[in-house]
Amino acid sequence: MGTSAEDRNGTGGGRAASRPTSRDVARLAGVSHTAVSFVFNGRAEGNLSPATQERIRQAAARLGYRPDPVARGLRRRRTAVIGLVTDEIASSPFAGRLLRGAMETAWADDHLVLTIDSGGDPAKEDAAVAELLDRRVDGIIYAAMSLRRVRVPEGLHRTHSVLANCLPEDDSLPAVVPAERAGGRSAARLLLDQGHRRLAVVGGLDDIASAERLRGFRDALRAEGITVPRDRVVRTGGEISGGYEGAIRLLAGTDPRERPTGVFCYNDRVAAGVLHAATRLGIDVPADLSVVGYDDQEHMAAFLTPPLTSVALPHRAMGEAAARLLLDAIGTGRTPPATTRRVACPVVSRASVGPAPIR
Repeated sequence: MGTSAEDRNGTGGGRAASRPTSRDVARLAGVSHTAVSFVFNGRAEGNLSPATQERIRQAAARLGYRPDPVARGLRRRRTAVIGLVTDEIASSPFAGRLLRGAMETAWADDHLVLTIDSGGDPAKEDAAVAELLDRRVDGIIYAAMSLRRVRVPEGLHRTHSVLANCLPEDDSLPAVVPAERAGGRSAARLLLDQGHRRLAVVGGLDDIASAERLRGFRDALRAEGITVPRDRVVRTGGEISGGYEGAIRLLAGTDPRERPTGVFCYNDRVAAGVLHAATRLGIDVPADLSVVGYDDQEHMAAFLTPPLTSVALPHRAMGEAAARLLLDAIGTGRTPPATTRRVACPVVSRASVGPAPIR
């Protein structure tokens, strides 16, 4: 019988020589090397008695033995590692949530996640995928930190792959994204259910999220026979300054009987600008004006004055769903269909929404 990789690692020089091997476990337990292999390769049931299995595990614990993951991966043709390539972990406030969701789901399935941040550089993305393939990862998640269509990095089709928070330009891979249109409908329902009928939208970019959120918002209003006039859809970007500017344009110098009583904001930063403008204009939130944000940005939405009602982006749930989809493909050996799964955006209710003022 040939010598396994894990045993070779235990017989070399230096520090590696002190590492206990499966043969050491076999000698201590008084069993064959094959019996030890059965226990640690999941083949003990039906081949070894429970008492023998327990004796082997106790011997392994005494020696501090752990199976060599590289050797085990070579035998199984798996490494128990998945790769995650993303465009901007360092600069996104949402990256931690997505990563935690993916990593904890993978860990529960005995997989580790090897993460690489490309900084949005296509050449680095291709190099990252090539490096992960060289390391024989079991599959790869490609994640973007803002919803957009992406060029599929070279080599991603050579293994099981799933996209998270982005859509492939060529529709060639499965993707997990937020249900943005449904989120827009939820924002509208929050305001409609409080009696608001004079509504406005502030902020937004030339992107998928802006378009889908506005579509959903209008869907819900249309069902009630309400429209948002064009001059009450103020596209001013995605930052606090844009929210402030948009709110001033909508609210300053406007008769209180005519001005909007409810505002849906592109994101929480825009909502912060709207709240600031309302304070400057002496407009009370939520008595005179209700404000709904989007994202539920950590360390921000809950700390505004008043605390902001927001439609949450489900980054953690997206990470979990993408990892689960990938792990299922790895387990079955079948590539999932190139479809798009939309994850619900839950409403987080706080103090910035109240009943429509009576006037």
